[in-house]
Amino acid sequence: MEISGIISALVIGIVIGVLGRLVVPGRQHIGILWTIVVGIVAAFIGTAVAAGLGVADTKGVDWIEWLIQIALAALGVAALSRVMVRN
Repeated sequence: MEISGIISALVIGIVIGVLGRLVVPGRQHIGILWTIVVGIVAAFIGTAVAAGLGVADTKGVDWIEWLIQIALAALGVAALSRVMVRN
C-alpha cells in the first residue's frame, strides 16, 4: 500500500467513524478522537471483510463495502460507549 492509499484510508476512516456515530441512537459517551480511531479500525476491517466476501472491487461506488464499514463503526462506537460508561 502506497502512502496515498494510507492517507486516503485514514480520511475514509474518519468519515466512517462519524457516520457510524450518527447511526447509533442516543448519546455516546466517547470523544471525537475515539470515534475517529473506531472509524479507522472499522474501515480497515470492513475492507478485509468485503474482500473476503468478494465485494471490495466493483465498478463504480462500493456501496456494500461502505455499509459493512459503517456497520462495524456503529458496533464499535456503541461497544466503546458502553465500556466508557462502566468506568
